[in-house]
Amino acid sequence: MTTERHRNPIGGHVPVAGGLAATGISYADDIGAEAVQVFVANPRGWATNSGSPQQDEEFRASCEERNLPVFVHAPYLINLGSHTDATARNSVSSLRHSLRRGREIGASGVVVHTGSATGGRTSTTALAQVGRLLMPLLEELTHEDDPWLLLEPTAGQGFSLCSRMRDLGPYFEVLRHHPRLGVCLDTCHVFAAGHDLAAPGGVKRTLDELESVTGPGRLRLIHANDSKDVAGAHKDRHANIGAGHIGPGPFADLMTHPSTEGVPLVIETPGRKEGHAADVARLKELREGGS
Repeated sequence: MTTERHRNPIGGHVPVAGGLAATGISYADDIGAEAVQVFVANPRGWATNSGSPQQDEEFRASCEERNLPVFVHAPYLINLGSHTDATARNSVSSLRHSLRRGREIGASGVVVHTGSATGGRTSTTALAQVGRLLMPLLEELTHEDDPWLLLEPTAGQGFSLCSRMRDLGPYFEVLRHHPRLGVCLDTCHVFAAGHDLAAPGGVKRTLDELESVTGPGRLRLIHANDSKDVAGAHKDRHANIGAGHIGPGPFADLMTHPSTEGVPLVIETPGRKEGHAADVARLKELREGGS
């Protein structure tokens, strides 16, 4: 059972179909997770549920007992920059639900994709809408145990509003650098967007740019995924740790950069339990100085 808090807790996205406490915690134990990420709603739909107070309490207690940081991933359909009124309204409702459920289960952060400009609109117009829709949700985060809202830049496909580190600047500006606003860095996404983490000094350049754009302390979670495609391919295709074009070295570099101190790494790699356990173990080896 995990009780020690590491410089970089390493874990994974865990299934919760059989219940947060029953399925999620069991899976976390099986893969050796030191941090977990969960869905609290259908990730590919708009349906929500109120959850179970008893299961929430069991889950919170189990995570506290194991010293597991918890994160929620909001549904994939959310796009606060959409030109479609229904999508924009549903996105607000869905994200509000994830934030509320995040607080109820003791989550440190709620991850949401940064979305895209649709309907032929400019990124400036779409970002202005993001600000109008998202600021009220951020201003609702007034409790001490409310989660952070973590923006996850995309792989740069389509009319993405945010994929490169520099794109976080305008995003943070329209959201007034809210004190509960942070970043979830997906290694596959940023690599696909054109930040070559595998190049000499690539990790340092990327993390230095992230911190210079957002300010210190904004990086709160890392999705640790290798990439099946080359840097700049704009394809979000995850590979197991060390089995893709990023390779193992950059993940070790991530865990020694000053901006990642205390930041958990969560895998979203292909495969089932055995493969996930192997990826968690591999990252732990790299954290301890293995090669």
